[in-house]
Amino acid sequence: MDILHLIDQLEELFNESKSFWLTNEVMIKEDRLIDLIDQMRLAVPEEVKQSKQIINQKERILAQAQEEATRTINLAREKSIEMVERDGIVEAARIKADQIIKRAEEQSNMMKRDADEYAIETLKELRNELGKILNQVTNGINALEGESIQPGEKSKSQVVEGYKDISNTSSR
Repeated sequence: MDILHLIDQLEELFNESKSFWLTNEVMIKEDRLIDLIDQMRLAVPEEVKQSKQIINQKERILAQAQEEATRTINLAREKSIEMVERDGIVEAARIKADQIIKRAEEQSNMMKRDADEYAIETLKELRNELGKILNQVTNGINALEGESIQPGEKSKSQVVEGYKDISNTSSR
C-alpha cells in the first residue's frame, strides 16, 4: 500500500478522534492506530525495494554499455587488422582504428554518465519523497503524543526514534 495513502488514513484517524475539553489531547482508537503503523512499516520497505530496483537497473545499463564498448573496440581492432592485411596501408588503418576506438570510448563514457545521472536524480527524488513521508509520520505521531503513557511503556515518539535508528543502521 502507498505510504502517502497510509499517512492520509492516519490524519483521518486523528481528525475523527475525540478531543478532551480544554486540552490538546485526543482519544484515538488504539487498534486502528497500531494497524496503520504496522501497514506503514510494511510500506516503507516497498519504497526501499524501488530504490534497489533503480540501482540494479543502473548496473544493468552500465554492464550493457561496457559490453557494447568492448564489442565496438574488438570490432575496431578486427577492422584495423583487415585494413592492414587487405590494403597494406598501415598508417591509414591505425588512424581509422584509433578514431573508432576513441568514438567507442566516448560513447561508453557518455552512456555511463547518463546512467549515473539518471540513477542519482531518481535516488534524490526517492530520498526527498521518503523525507517528506518521514516528516509526515513524525508530525502525525507528535500530534498524537497527547495520549497518556503508563509507567514502563514507551511513547510513540520513542518507538519511532527506535525505528529510525534501525532504519539508519540498515541503510549504511
